[in-house]
Amino acid sequence: MRFSFFSPVKIVFGQNQAENLPRLVKSMGKKCFVVTGEDQSRFSFLFSGMQKAGITWETFAQKGEPSIDQVTGAAEKARQANVDVVLAIGGGSVLDAAKAVAALVTNRDDIMEYLEVIGRGNPLVQRPAPLIAVPTTSGTGAEVTCNAVLASPEHGVKVSMRSEMMYPDVALVDPCLARFMPGDVTAFTGMDSLTQLIEAFVSRFSNPYTDALCREGMARSARSLRRALSNGQDLDAREDLSMAALFSGIALANAKLGAVHGIAGPMGGMISAPHGLICAVLLAPVMAENVRQLEQSGIPDSSTLAKFGEVAAILTGNSQAGVEQGCGWIRELVVEMDLPSLSRFGLDRAVCRAVSHKALQASSMKGNPVDLDEKAMAALLEAVS
Repeated sequence: MRFSFFSPVKIVFGQNQAENLPRLVKSMGKKCFVVTGEDQSRFSFLFSGMQKAGITWETFAQKGEPSIDQVTGAAEKARQANVDVVLAIGGGSVLDAAKAVAALVTNRDDIMEYLEVIGRGNPLVQRPAPLIAVPTTSGTGAEVTCNAVLASPEHGVKVSMRSEMMYPDVALVDPCLARFMPGDVTAFTGMDSLTQLIEAFVSRFSNPYTDALCREGMARSARSLRRALSNGQDLDAREDLSMAALFSGIALANAKLGAVHGIAGPMGGMISAPHGLICAVLLAPVMAENVRQLEQSGIPDSSTLAKFGEVAAILTGNSQAGVEQGCGWIRELVVEMDLPSLSRFGLDRAVCRAVSHKALQASSMKGNPVDLDEKAMAALLEAVS
C-alpha cells in the first residue's frame, strides 16, 4: 500500500469557539481584510470583539459564487490596504474567494498564470497572506482544502486555483454559527458534504486515513441531516454536520472525488443551480451506475464494491443493507427535501450534451472508481434532466 496524506491546517472546533477569533487574528496581525457574504449583520458580535482587541479591517462582500473578476478586484483592494491577514467568514463561496485573495495579495501576476484548465496552471511563487477561515455553513469543507473554485462566465466553466500553499492557516469551526442557515441551504450544503464523503471513500485514491474520516463523517451526516432540517437550532445536529463537512474537506484534499463532482463542476458553470442541489440529484444515480459497472467487471470480491455496501450500511443503519437500499435512502431523503428540478435552472438536452463532454475531462473524474464513457454519462444526465 502506498499513499500520502497532508493536512497542515490548525483546526479549532467546538460550540462558541468563535469567541476566540479576535485572539487568533491578533496573533497574525492588526490589520485584517475580511471577506464575508452579503449579510454581515448576523456576525456583528465577531466584529465587536475584533474592535475591542484593537484590530482594524477592510471588508469585501462576496456576492454569490466567486468569479475571476471579483477575486482579482478584491485582491487589489487588499494590497492597497496593506493588510496583515485575510479573514473569511461565510459559506464555501466566501472561503474560496478568500483563499484566492490571500494568494493574489502576494502573487501579483495575472490570475490566468495560476488557473487550471483555462489558464496556465503555474505554481504560486510567494506564500499567500495568512488566512483564517470561519465557515458558517456545513458543506464544502473549504476551510481545510487548498483550492479555490472560481467561475469564468466568459468560458462558461468553473475552474480551480490550486496550491498546497493555499491551505488556510487556521480553520475555526463553530457549529453555533451554522444556526443561521435557512432550510434550503442546510439541505444543499449537507448533501454536498455527504457526496464528498462518499466519493472520497470509494475513490481510487482513498487510503486508511481518509477512509476513517469518511466513515465517521457519513455516520454523522446520516443521523443528523434530517434533524437539522426539522430544527435548525438543534446544536447537536449542527455539530455533527459541521464535523462531517470538516472531515469531507480533509478527505477530498487527499483522496479526490468522483463523477458527481466531475459533472457538477461544468454543469454549475452552465446553469445557475446551487452546487449542493446538483450533487443531491446526481448522487444516487452515479452510485448506482458505478456499482453496475463494477459488478459487470467480473471481480466478485472487489474491495470497492464492498465499500459501496459499507456506505449503504452506514446510511441506513442496517448492517445487512445492500447498495440498492443505500441508493434508496438517498432518493428518499432528496424527495423529503422537496428540492427543485434542475430543469428550472435551464438544464435541457443541449446543456446535457455540453456538460457530458466537459465532465469527461474534469479532474474529479480521475478519482471515480470506474471509467465512465460518453454513453454512460449521457444516460446519467438524461435521468436527472
